[in-house]
Amino acid sequence: MQISRLAAASTFTLPLFWATKLAATSSWSAAPIVQNSQQPFLFAPNMTRGAVISLSHGGGPMPVLGDPAHKEIIRSLKTRVPEILRLNTDEQPRAIVIVTAHWSERRPTISNGIKHKLYYDYGGFPPESYRLKYDAMGSPDVAKEIGDALSSAGFEPVFDSERGWDHGVFIPMLLINPSANVPIVQMSVLSSEDASEHYRMGQALSKLRDSNVAIIGSGFASFHNLRLMFSGISSDPAFQARNAAWNKAITEAVSEPDVEKRGELLSKWRDFPGAFEMHPLHGAEHFLPLIVCAGAGGAGEPGKYTDEFIGLDMYSYYWR
Repeated sequence: MQISRLAAASTFTLPLFWATKLAATSSWSAAPIVQNSQQPFLFAPNMTRGAVISLSHGGGPMPVLGDPAHKEIIRSLKTRVPEILRLNTDEQPRAIVIVTAHWSERRPTISNGIKHKLYYDYGGFPPESYRLKYDAMGSPDVAKEIGDALSSAGFEPVFDSERGWDHGVFIPMLLINPSANVPIVQMSVLSSEDASEHYRMGQALSKLRDSNVAIIGSGFASFHNLRLMFSGISSDPAFQARNAAWNKAITEAVSEPDVEKRGELLSKWRDFPGAFEMHPLHGAEHFLPLIVCAGAGGAGEPGKYTDEFIGLDMYSYYWR
């Protein structure tokens, strides 16, 4: 199956200023290439409810390359996220569904292969960036459960056993779970960018949590406007204030404990202060995984944490 035009258009290319830093910083080194033999995952029916987290996955492979600008994101992916997901405990999830910002399709599309290659959807990085391995298994069974849940909610899901896992999946997972002992199912966002539909998708996915399937929304909700990001505007105090107002509006919306009210608030996210500056028109793909997670989170307020990146606070939200 060929990669869709929309998916291919999202390829992340190393900007010049990062390329210069990368070449000049001799202390950088790639994380060890991970290729673990699979251990069978034994699921005990302990009724642990799978966690949901919307996280910031960083720029291209930079977190795995050890970019100093990503140090707080790296730390959270290595420490906070595994704890939230209960990895390496008796309550470890039986599978993880990852809704990735780097895959946009007209209908919700689900990876359903037993194994998936990696899709290095970035350009201009060191050779080791294209030799990274993440050897987790897929899960056709969980993919079917996702498809059934979405179909019951009125969606028409599509299965894809060919597309590789993109860097919205394997880059954070190399840091979150380097042992690769939990099966992964990758899922697209919708090219329509319809907020209400993404929220409904999350609500449909929430039933999988009851059988200890965790859900990750892999994006960059606080700020993903590459033109502005690479202009250096993030050091401008006026822009920082606008970004803070934007983050405040997001946090208030996702923290609404009533599920229906939360969905209504998020359906109007384009009216939040600074929305088009933080995520340009037709460029909402890095915000949409948060909406899916907010739908999957259920009633109650989420936990949250922030990571400093390029002078801004990047918010992640989670439900357990």
